[in-house]
Amino acid sequence: MDDFVLAGDLGGTNLRIAAVDRQGRLLYRAEAATPRYSDETRVVEAAFGLAEECKEQIGADPLAFGFAIPAIMDAAEGRIFSLPNLPELAGTPLGASLQAKLGLDVVLENDANAAAIGEHWLGASSEFSSSIFVTLGTGVGGGIILDGKPLRGPDGTAGEIGHMCVEPLGPPCGCGSHGCLEQFASATAIVRMAHELKSEFPDSKIIGASGLTALDVFRSGIDGDPLCREVFRRAGMYLGILLAGLINALNPEAIVIGGGAADGWDLFIGPLRAEIAKRAFHEPAERARILRASLGSDAGIIGAAYLAFSRFTAHSVNVN
Repeated sequence: MDDFVLAGDLGGTNLRIAAVDRQGRLLYRAEAATPRYSDETRVVEAAFGLAEECKEQIGADPLAFGFAIPAIMDAAEGRIFSLPNLPELAGTPLGASLQAKLGLDVVLENDANAAAIGEHWLGASSEFSSSIFVTLGTGVGGGIILDGKPLRGPDGTAGEIGHMCVEPLGPPCGCGSHGCLEQFASATAIVRMAHELKSEFPDSKIIGASGLTALDVFRSGIDGDPLCREVFRRAGMYLGILLAGLINALNPEAIVIGGGAADGWDLFIGPLRAEIAKRAFHEPAERARILRASLGSDAGIIGAAYLAFSRFTAHSVNVN
């Protein structure tokens, strides 16, 4: 049996844990609903149950545990500042509690950073030493890899590109600012903008639709609905504005876009590229490859596994 670690991904809906080997192969995975409205004890107990299931299926003990969580945090110190979707965990000693319960060394990482690391190790950006990862989901997250290393900053908050302002007079954001990218390029924003534009497109097929989702807007956009196409044009424009600034500031070799809302790629990629061409320096804009993520929902788990191997085992895995 090859060495393996446990790697987890804590989402607002589901908690997933997998056994992962040094090649990044998921040997077994287990999943449960994310415990809500409690302290970290229930999350720790749920993680322990899934970890035991993985161990039983593999028939061996893991070397360490890496955990991707949707938090603004200091990964080096294991301090959690805030979790917008799981606020009850803010300020809790989650890492220490997991370590005590599992009997394993534990590393915590922001989920977008973990996904960026996963894509850098085995995914779309594996051929590049510097890349930016953007995840378009309920919110907008990001992770930055420079010269093969994750950029975290002294407070661990680097890469929060979803909360960079792209429209100063734009709608309020949950972070306390206004006009953040998240208010224009997330799945939540897609739905909001669709409702806002209904009066301008009275013949749209989504007029009167109940329970509208970003997927509904995307499907109607693919079918040619002008309102839905305008929504994704705006999302792509604002995303392009932000990425042009990051290209000028960081000169990445690749920009990888993932997350559920990235399914709208065919509708937003044109406006995105147009904004980059207008706003970024020519040479770095030409260099930066705009790529779709390739690891899907496993990116965070694979990145967390890489961190566990690298931090706690004598022989780390290979990466650029």
